[in-house]
Amino acid sequence: MVGNLINMGRIINEWKNFGKNPPFDYCVIDNFLNEDFANKVAAEFPNFDSPNYNGTYDNAIELKKTGNIWDKFSENTYKLLYALNSYEVVDTFSKATQVPLDSDSGLHGGGQHIHPPGGKLNPHLDYNLHPKLGLQRKLNLLIYLTPDWKEEWGGEFGMWSSDENGQPTELHTKIPPMFNRAIIFDTTQNSWHGLASTVKCPEGKSRNSIAMYYMCETLSEDTNDRKRAVFVPTEEQKDNKEILELIQRRSQITSTDVEKWDRK
Repeated sequence: MVGNLINMGRIINEWKNFGKNPPFDYCVIDNFLNEDFANKVAAEFPNFDSPNYNGTYDNAIELKKTGNIWDKFSENTYKLLYALNSYEVVDTFSKATQVPLDSDSGLHGGGQHIHPPGGKLNPHLDYNLHPKLGLQRKLNLLIYLTPDWKEEWGGEFGMWSSDENGQPTELHTKIPPMFNRAIIFDTTQNSWHGLASTVKCPEGKSRNSIAMYYMCETLSEDTNDRKRAVFVPTEEQKDNKEILELIQRRSQITSTDVEKWDRK
C-alpha cells in the first residue's frame, strides 16, 4: 500500500542532498505523495474552525491549531499517517540516517497543523526527549498540503544559523510551503526553525501540513533533557518584556536566558 501513496523513490533520490547545505541537515522532496492521493488528503483537510483540532495556540509567538486524534482523521489522512508509521518508511529513514529509528505513532506534537491568515511561529528548538517514551527525537517530516499555494503568501519554513553557544543568530534559509512538498530535517542538531514570515494567504485559505516525527535511542550522554520546545523572540520582540515572559513560561527556560536575549 505504501508505494501507492508515497513516492518512495523520491525519498531515496533526494536523500543525497541531506546534510549538504547549512544551517543544519535537511532535504526538500517535491511530489512526495502520489499526486492523486495528495489531492485527496488535501481535500479532506479540516478548515481552521473545525472541532477536529485539539491544540490551539494563539499568542505573540505562535498562531496555529493542531490535531492528532486518530479517530478524527478522515479516510485518506488516516491512510497517510498509517503509511508514515509503516515499516517500509521507517526502515528507509533508518537506512538513510544509519540510525535505528521508531515512528511516534502517538503523534505527540504531530498530525495535522494549520496556520490561518496571520499565522506565525517563532524560531524554536523542538523537544529533544519524548516525554512519554524517553526516546530522542531524530527526524522531523513535514508535508505541505495547501493546493495552489503562492509564494507571495509567505509562511515559509525558516531555518536559522546558530553561534558557538548554540543560540540562533540570523535567518539563513527560507523554503516556501508549496503543495505536496516535504521537508525532512535533523532535530538533534541546533535546528532552530519556524515560520520565516507571517502567513498572508487570503481569507478562506490556510497553510496546511502534516507533521510526523521519528525517534531513536539517546545518541549521547550529553543530550539536553528538553521535553518542551524552546522559543526565542524575533528581532522586533527582543525589547518586549511581556513577550520574553511568555517565552519563559512557554518554554520553561531559565531567567538567565531571557536576560541574555533582552540584552541582544
